[in-house]
Amino acid sequence: MNLQLIKTTAKRMVADGKGILAIDESILTCNKRFEKVNIAPTEENRRAYRELLITTPDLNKFISGLILCDETIKQKNRNNKAFIDIINEAGMLAGIKVDAGTSEFANFPGEKITSGLDNLREHLHQYYKIGARFAKWRAVIVISNDLPTQNCIDANAHALARYAALCQEANLVPIVEPEILIDGDHSIDRCYAATEKVLHTVFNQLYAYKVVFDGMILKPNMVLPGLKAKKQSTTEKIADLTVACLLKTVPASVAGVAFLSGGQSSILASERLNTMNIKFKNKLPWPLTFSFARAIQQPALDIWQNKAANIATAQHAIHKRAKCNSYACRGEYNSALENN
Repeated sequence: MNLQLIKTTAKRMVADGKGILAIDESILTCNKRFEKVNIAPTEENRRAYRELLITTPDLNKFISGLILCDETIKQKNRNNKAFIDIINEAGMLAGIKVDAGTSEFANFPGEKITSGLDNLREHLHQYYKIGARFAKWRAVIVISNDLPTQNCIDANAHALARYAALCQEANLVPIVEPEILIDGDHSIDRCYAATEKVLHTVFNQLYAYKVVFDGMILKPNMVLPGLKAKKQSTTEKIADLTVACLLKTVPASVAGVAFLSGGQSSILASERLNTMNIKFKNKLPWPLTFSFARAIQQPALDIWQNKAANIATAQHAIHKRAKCNSYACRGEYNSALENN
């Protein structure tokens, strides 16, 4: 384990004004999104779409790294150049999603457990040889009147900690992603309580497994009411409760916090990140940045439609969303940016 390398990489991932673009959707998820916009769900179309994202001009001004899936990290552009080489030559970092998705948590109806620990050590070393420098593992936590159970939280936290320890052994920075889902009608206070409990448990497990905090990135949800909640919350309240929760649970030595978008609209995700940084940027021990997927990708996917004539316009949409979120990292986002 090269701790200095891991810490240096983690700092690059959360450099001021830069965030992480997640393009690591599974084949199944990517196909579903294609079908919604009438794009045939084929390997070649997935490759072409990922090429559009990766080769967006000047993406490296706002993006420090891209999270890839197993299919994408092995693919090449239309000129037979490896995607991972294109990313590295642009001065960005390549990362890899290594979890194997979620399944039902036995004896706990409605809850999920993430799998993928089998043979993970070997896979991580292989990805490092290919050129990946960080990895990601996502745990899924459902909120309802009775959920989450502590059993589910414990099981997912344990898996996240084992994954993170194996990443650092392989000189990869682990992105630790415990996601409280936005689905449902729960209140923002219910989300706060669940997020606090989950993060406390996750960091207790990370500490127990000797994970080096300044060589990892936390990818949490913002504290939000459920999408079906009768009472939605102001951007100010979301910012206040999210930061308060993080300050109670996240060690000061963690390299950075890169929020997931989790079903928020592109604009709301930017506005909420911006408000947090306006109010708290100079008072926090770690940078607050983004690791968005749909909140950056969706406008471009809607434009692209698998047509060569639409590539430039779709890439402009990617550039715009990356720029908006970059400004939000500095607390400098404003609505005028949406008109550029």
